[in-house]
Amino acid sequence: MAESQQPARSRIPGSGLAKGLAVTLRTMTRKTVTEQYPDVQPDLPPRSRGVIGLFEENCTVCMLCARECPDWCIYIDSHKETVPAAAPGGRERSRNVLDRFAIDFSLCMYCGICIEVCPFDALFWSPEFEYAETDIRELTHERDKLREWMWTVPAPPALDPAAEEPKEIAAARKTAEKLAAAQAQAEPKEGEA
Repeated sequence: MAESQQPARSRIPGSGLAKGLAVTLRTMTRKTVTEQYPDVQPDLPPRSRGVIGLFEENCTVCMLCARECPDWCIYIDSHKETVPAAAPGGRERSRNVLDRFAIDFSLCMYCGICIEVCPFDALFWSPEFEYAETDIRELTHERDKLREWMWTVPAPPALDPAAEEPKEIAAARKTAEKLAAAQAQAEPKEGEA
């Protein structure tokens, strides 16, 4: 019964071997397309993942990136600093100040979770990929090195002109138009005094 389910076809002995050799011969006669890497830089896609860059001014030391990292390769140290009251009678505020931000790229699996969960856009993908070290202990890059990579991050792609306006921008524009209309009504007209 199993024989009746398979289509009857005549096999030529050695046809599989001949097909394999044909592929090998075709490949041997083609010109190689190997790029000589150190001399010729590869043409990478514009938003390729290389290393993670840190925009330190946006970091509020919320620790979300370190908590969500599945490899625990992000090390953050901070301290609290008291900010004096802005106005008389106000209260002092405290804020976190970043002391250390380091990523151990020997542990990092380049998943991008830290970049996705950062609510303040402090982490970005940089296309830099030439950061090999001879000692694995030197793959822990501190915030100075991460900041250098921030300047290699490409600009985001332009918005689609046919897309609808984001709701946040639309709401802000409507509020600004209402304020401008209210100010125009509140100002006395030229002939009135």
